[in-house]
Amino acid sequence: MSTILAIETSCDETSVAIVKNRHILSNIVASQIDVHRAYGGVVPEVASRQHLEVMNVCLEEALQEGSLGWDQIDGVAVTVAPGLVGALFVGLATAKTLAMVHNKPLLGIHHLEGHIYASYLSEPTLKPPFLCLLVSGGHTSLIAVRDYGSYEVLGGTRDDAAGEAFDKTARLLGLGYPGGPAIDRAAKLGNPFAYSLPEGKVSHPDGGYYPYEFSFSGLKTAVSRLVKQLETQGALPVNDLAASFQETVARSLTHRAIACALEHSLSTIVVGGGVAANRSLREKLTAMGTEKGLKVHFPPMRLCTDNAAMIACAGVQHYQRNEFSPLTISANSRLSLTELMSLYGSKY
Repeated sequence: MSTILAIETSCDETSVAIVKNRHILSNIVASQIDVHRAYGGVVPEVASRQHLEVMNVCLEEALQEGSLGWDQIDGVAVTVAPGLVGALFVGLATAKTLAMVHNKPLLGIHHLEGHIYASYLSEPTLKPPFLCLLVSGGHTSLIAVRDYGSYEVLGGTRDDAAGEAFDKTARLLGLGYPGGPAIDRAAKLGNPFAYSLPEGKVSHPDGGYYPYEFSFSGLKTAVSRLVKQLETQGALPVNDLAASFQETVARSLTHRAIACALEHSLSTIVVGGGVAANRSLREKLTAMGTEKGLKVHFPPMRLCTDNAAMIACAGVQHYQRNEFSPLTISANSRLSLTELMSLYGSKY
């Protein structure tokens, strides 16, 4: 039994959580959405300052909600990569200080591994191997999870991430920030088949297409052109456009994920990241996966967006494998998932 306190500050949520094995004792999340809404997106410098302002309060609330003292905590986990480097530094500096003051091992965690581990918190029987469809504002990847800590990236986006495409399209439609929830709300009132939009494919130099690669920049451009065309005809059919865009993205993600799972003999698909909260994706992938004899697991909504509970869960696994990070570890804005073992090697 391992109890880990974790800190997540990779973007615009300040989160502190305590997890005992796969059981969440506390998970405090302070969102900055209202702050960044005025700018239409996340401003890195503003995000860092906001993390500083609320960090101590989040720490106190996590410990109070978990009803634990430091003598009951085994280690301190923290997101160190990837993300906004200034935001990462706030969490890392806090975690290092706590680890030193309370004489606890430090566990640097890769943010994407955290999203994979979010599903372990809600599905007690989940274990590798499985395919993870990781879809967020900054990443869209198909990852074969061979074992705990063993990952192979089988496909990804060549341009915009799915979440980024949602944000940009929401801006085009005047739906505001954040784009994902805004488009989902509008899409409920629209016709998903009102407009035929391109499902981005990545051409192979020898002909054909890469089967597990994504491209969303062309889709965004198509929506932009359609908006300009429709604006000349009168009121913009925002709900139909939102529904058609969402249907196209969900279809692209679903078809590639299922094809990839079947090709690589992986009978379970786990979805992680903020876009995992999307209603259309959840419905489409679950239905089609079941039809193909695959198990499909989405984490609960509260664990789709950034949170420290998923970081703590990953920390539990590294703690139990005696994989600790040196106090000299630094934040890294671009470290790939396959390089995550470079975060460890320290003895405790």
